[in-house]
Amino acid sequence: MNRRQFIGLTAASTAALATGCATNPASGRRQFMLVSPSAELEMDRQWAPHQFSADYGAAQDAGLNAYVSEVGRGMARVTHRPDLSYNFRVVNAPAVNGYTFPAGSVGLARGLMLAMENEAQLAAVLGHEMGHVNARHTGARMSKAMVAMWVVSGITAYVRMEREQYADLAAGLGAVGAQALLARYSRDNEREADALGMGYASAAEHNPGGMVEMMRILRRLQQSRPNAVALIFATHPLTDERLRTASAALAAAYAGEAGRDAGRERFMDRTAALRAMSAAVESMQAGEQALMTRRPAEARTHFARALRQAPDDYAALLMAAKCALALKDVVEAERLAAQARLVYPGEPQALHVAGLARVGARKFEAALADFQSYERMLPGNPNTLFFKGYCCEQMGRRREAAEAYRAYLQAAPSGEYAGHARRRLGEWNMLPAEKTGS
Repeated sequence: MNRRQFIGLTAASTAALATGCATNPASGRRQFMLVSPSAELEMDRQWAPHQFSADYGAAQDAGLNAYVSEVGRGMARVTHRPDLSYNFRVVNAPAVNGYTFPAGSVGLARGLMLAMENEAQLAAVLGHEMGHVNARHTGARMSKAMVAMWVVSGITAYVRMEREQYADLAAGLGAVGAQALLARYSRDNEREADALGMGYASAAEHNPGGMVEMMRILRRLQQSRPNAVALIFATHPLTDERLRTASAALAAAYAGEAGRDAGRERFMDRTAALRAMSAAVESMQAGEQALMTRRPAEARTHFARALRQAPDDYAALLMAAKCALALKDVVEAERLAAQARLVYPGEPQALHVAGLARVGARKFEAALADFQSYERMLPGNPNTLFFKGYCCEQMGRRREAAEAYRAYLQAAPSGEYAGHARRRLGEWNMLPAEKTGS
């Protein structure tokens, strides 16, 4: 979120700013709130598509996505904010992770789906994420941050600084805004989302015991495969107190529903195709962990195994391509990205990875075409501006490069890429007017 976006967000929240308070739709209590519902909708609209693409797009199993959407929509009708435009999808990322944006765009990664055993657990996860939306947890957290301007100078700067060294491996997806929105929830937020999720599951005639079961599954994974759940625990801290509270609610408020069908048979039937490729997903998880801990040679072995198990899997192809980039094998990276593009032509990340591979191979004209195609499919990624500028610079198209660099600095004024852009603009005497003389 840059200064211009921050001002826009503030302007969209004028009504809330007048009082600094709003009624929590879920609890009915007054809460400090500087972010209006329309601003939440705009943040969701702006950043959710980038996060879904960073997670390799929606799973291409139409039946699986239809099933998750069916369960989600059934629960959305009984929430405190049924008028929101909820949307639900399984994303291709292999991680054990789930998240929501503030207006109800929900993504469940394939690794999380594979950890589940029945529909009650799916309802628990969806209900929990809708609990965050209905209690407006993201807006409340950002409101507190806005008071100290931390959301601008703290979260965004930190995420950019920490992630920029991996920007090429992450395909330059520029998910800074998404990361700020998906930051860690508080314990109180998590407890409230649990309670709301159980209530929504019950009202939609699912077994609310799925919440307790899901917590126990995640705790077992934390003990046996801690790296697998690191991402979901980073944003959704799971404490013993949360498990005790949910268990107590199940024994008291929902005691009469303990025998309700958990929907195991239906869940197993609808997830059969995904479960058939569980070994490939586990190989991807291992490769991703090795890559992010700077062991690219080991990661390549894991991704090669994943591709033997699932030769046409989009995420496996792109992970292998990123690994090849880390090993400076740009020919292999370009080949894998091209194959991924054929497998999933409607998902843009393959274009960005192909562009990076071609930059490495000094095929700047082809790389520029990739970045331009990516931008047409998914506008709003600041890193695309930088790479367009870099390609133009290398081809001697200085004016076009300067235009792209200036636009990049508007969106991302700090970091290594920003430093490069500012140096070139200074050398060319093309710095923006407000920067001249600084």
